[in-house]
Amino acid sequence: MPLNHDQLQALGQSTPEWQVDERGSSMRRVFLFKDFDQAFEFMTRVAKLAKQQDHHPHWSNEYSKVEVVLSTHETRSLTLRDLDLAIAIDQVWTSFNH
Repeated sequence: MPLNHDQLQALGQSTPEWQVDERGSSMRRVFLFKDFDQAFEFMTRVAKLAKQQDHHPHWSNEYSKVEVVLSTHETRSLTLRDLDLAIAIDQVWTSFNH
């Protein structure tokens, strides 16, 4: 089920680093790392989460930069599945900064 207007507004509180597109159909975040190895390790951890949640991101990697875009294909919008994965990805990111 697509997120409603109030839920989309609340995304800024639970996932402040993610940018939601104007239609509420996707959310995006860029992660920067010290090198390719660290970026690849991050992607590996996120891939395991995505597999567990059976919800896979669109992403790209350019050396130490990883861009992640979340959206639910079935609804062509953001859903709670996207929010849950974004929060889990943010937790992985935090582990790289501590």
